[in-house]
Amino acid sequence: MKTKLTEHTGVEYPIICGAMYPCSNPELVAAAAEGGGMAIMQPVSLTYVHGWDLKDGIRYIKSKTSKPFGFNALIEKGSKKYMNRMSSWIDIALEEGIRFFVTSLGKPDWVCERVHQVGGRVYHDVTNKQWARKGIDAGIDGLICVNNRAGGHLGPSSMENLFEELSGLGKPLVCAGGIGSRIELNKAMNLGYDGVQMGTRFIATNECNTPEDWKGAIIKASENDIVTTKRFSGVPVSVIKSDNFKSDNNWIIRTLLKSPFKHTTRTLLNIESILYLKYLSKQKSSGNKNNKKQFYSAGKSVETIKGIDSASILMRTLGESLKNMDRTIIHKD
Repeated sequence: MKTKLTEHTGVEYPIICGAMYPCSNPELVAAAAEGGGMAIMQPVSLTYVHGWDLKDGIRYIKSKTSKPFGFNALIEKGSKKYMNRMSSWIDIALEEGIRFFVTSLGKPDWVCERVHQVGGRVYHDVTNKQWARKGIDAGIDGLICVNNRAGGHLGPSSMENLFEELSGLGKPLVCAGGIGSRIELNKAMNLGYDGVQMGTRFIATNECNTPEDWKGAIIKASENDIVTTKRFSGVPVSVIKSDNFKSDNNWIIRTLLKSPFKHTTRTLLNIESILYLKYLSKQKSSGNKNNKKQFYSAGKSVETIKGIDSASILMRTLGESLKNMDRTIIHKD
């Protein structure tokens, strides 16, 4: 199936294995790309969690697949040190031949300028028309439409309503949220999306090296077990409900998130999340089975995820299922 997404990325199937912190280990990225879809590497995950120098990590992924893969750039205003690092990371990614970028938060005009100079494409995460228009004004090539069934950060609208809201903007639309099987995949493509982005489903794969407890929690969960919390980053994040679940921060954090210090506060919350995930990793390595404090990010696609598969086989199986669809229904701008 050919859509604007496959045209822009050069991949076989209009399916993105989305960037996930901390789950986007290089083996998963390579396997999903090898399966024929577009896999997105997450640089903070690659360097801080999986211990790679960025350039070496990119080259390691390239040693495991000859297929194209993309780069996730979180560009929300934060510390000057972080923004300088992200800027240098983007330059390294371009030097290493990466030509597809997904930007999250922030104004992506400077990313578009650099990427377009070498013939690349930039898609931008959005949750409504307001942010979509800002992204288009900044020069993006497509929109990742994050709906209310997504894992990680999510939006307020359903996949249907978000498509209706954004379909008149003249940009390729990728459905992000709630895609766990060919059932939801076909539903999104029938609506007219140019592709889908999947995250939770690719956590439950052989190549993802996240703790087995996390994969098991995804398989066991139903969509009714998915709840949102602001404790990790100051904005709603979907997680699997646990005994220790809390939906919001204390009143001090809530006040700071509404103040001129909101960006600094969110940065500190993200650092706390990184330290927490490192704690989980140590618990895993020490054999500690105490899950009471664990929060596992996941979206409502858990409803149709029933087992652990190879990321390559999963990508190809889902992609091949699209060949039986009536291509005339695919939205063309």
